[in-house]
Amino acid sequence: MTEYGRGPGSEPWHPEDPLYGDQGWGGQQAAHGQGQYGDQQQSYPQDPYAQQYQNHQQYPQQPYDQQQHQQYGQQPQQNHQQYGAPQQDPYAQQQGAQPQYNGGWDTGQQTAMPYGAEPQDPYAQQPGGYDATQDYYGTPEAYPPPQPPGRREAAPQQEQHQQQPSTDWDPDEPQEETHPFFTGADDPAGREPRDGDEDPDDDGSRASRRGGKTKKKKSRSGCACLVVSVVLLGGLGGVSYVGYTFWKKQFGAPADFAGTGSGEVEVEIPEGSLGYDIANILRKKGVIKSSDAFVAAQNDNPKGKLLQAGVYLLKKEMSAASAIDLMLDPKSQNAFVIPEGTRNVVVYGEIDKRLGLKKGTTAKVAKTKAESLGLPDWADDNPDVKDPLEGFLYPAAYPVAKGSKPEDALKRMVARANKEYENVDLEATAKKYNLDGPWQVLTVASLVQAEGLTHDDFRKMAEVVYNRLEPDNTITNRKLEFDSAFNYLKNQSKITIGSKEIRTNPDPYNTYYHKGLPPGPISNPGMDAIKASLNPTTNGWMFFISLDGKKTDFTKTVEEHEKLNEKWKEQQGLG
Repeated sequence: MTEYGRGPGSEPWHPEDPLYGDQGWGGQQAAHGQGQYGDQQQSYPQDPYAQQYQNHQQYPQQPYDQQQHQQYGQQPQQNHQQYGAPQQDPYAQQQGAQPQYNGGWDTGQQTAMPYGAEPQDPYAQQPGGYDATQDYYGTPEAYPPPQPPGRREAAPQQEQHQQQPSTDWDPDEPQEETHPFFTGADDPAGREPRDGDEDPDDDGSRASRRGGKTKKKKSRSGCACLVVSVVLLGGLGGVSYVGYTFWKKQFGAPADFAGTGSGEVEVEIPEGSLGYDIANILRKKGVIKSSDAFVAAQNDNPKGKLLQAGVYLLKKEMSAASAIDLMLDPKSQNAFVIPEGTRNVVVYGEIDKRLGLKKGTTAKVAKTKAESLGLPDWADDNPDVKDPLEGFLYPAAYPVAKGSKPEDALKRMVARANKEYENVDLEATAKKYNLDGPWQVLTVASLVQAEGLTHDDFRKMAEVVYNRLEPDNTITNRKLEFDSAFNYLKNQSKITIGSKEIRTNPDPYNTYYHKGLPPGPISNPGMDAIKASLNPTTNGWMFFISLDGKKTDFTKTVEEHEKLNEKWKEQQGLG
């Protein structure tokens, strides 16, 4: 300590020190190691024993910038005298300032006080210049001497500094760990939990609190470390698992079966299904293991985008690539196909077989639920129509999977027919050829489909129909005389028909007996026959006959037709 009881540190005295606030004249006490007139380095440290070489006590020099403003409002260069004779400042000459005299001992109380009041000298009762009864650094309650910034500690740790001498601070020296987790304390302040009554021998020091309970602290610290370690390991394991799962999902290969699979499974792919739609259906059926693997295989296959709606016979637990290859093979397609020109009665029978139903089940559904299957408004409700769905089971491939209902298949077929018919102008054709709406155009197309063999035949056949329907037709008197219509009413495919039978049967579908078109379509025409009916030839064809069943000959006059008819009778042995 210095002679005034302050340590050499740069830290100010404690606020509770009665001498707190001693900052020199004007409140600007120079810091330790600094001059009183700015930032100049003090050449000589303050010597507490300078009185050995002088007749007067050291007097703290007044800062230069405060010389014109004294605490008591006196004139410049005038000092307030305190207790005794003037004293000389041995260091005033070094700073270029004149020694100042205040006429008394420096008590360290430089704060303002009423003028003329007698100051209290806290050092008057002891030879050392201070009151021993107020020694604030010699008792257990003393304030700690100032410490370097790196050595300052919280209030609970100041006890240790009271018992140890102040030393210079070494920044390279490792500091003592005081965190409760490492010291074994059970609370942030370093206090040990009470198991009952307080320890009477505990004097509040760190040493007394450590005595007799070191093992218990170590045990608790060990348990705490173990618990924390387990928690950290568990958390690390969880994070690792989540990270691995994410990495595998994002960057790892998708799950997939190996090989070509086994067994057999029927899969229906609806219209409009794309990559993931198809993949999800296959995955649910057990064909593939993951949708991602299927989509990846589809993208890798140059023909993968050609997959279409339909029913496929596949195998269970196939690799995604094998499933793609098999679906592209026509042999795997198990779709229900309706050929062009097929009659409804044939379609009904095939649906029964496909679904494993009793014969006639689908035909009964078609008859009783025809109005609820989606027929267009222009469909004729003529009571002479044998089957209102005739011509509306559009020729195409349909998914008819086992376990489905017959009405589901019929609705798909009718919906497909409506869609296809909307793409052509049946109404305009009906007006052009004086027909009663799209229904009769569809009937013409069904006759063309049943009688023709090629696309060229279809157009010529359509012209024959329109020419025979002309009101001025005196050759056939507006009778079509088509064998296909008579076979339809008989539900047969017989070509040779006796003249007596064909001329005497009054069925509305007998075009040898009735003029004009039959009540409705006699088959399900394809789009080729429909378009031919919309755009027939205009060459004046009136008759046609096929001599070998492969080629159709067309004629314009009765004479030409009779020659070909006689030739046909010779071939049949009817001559």
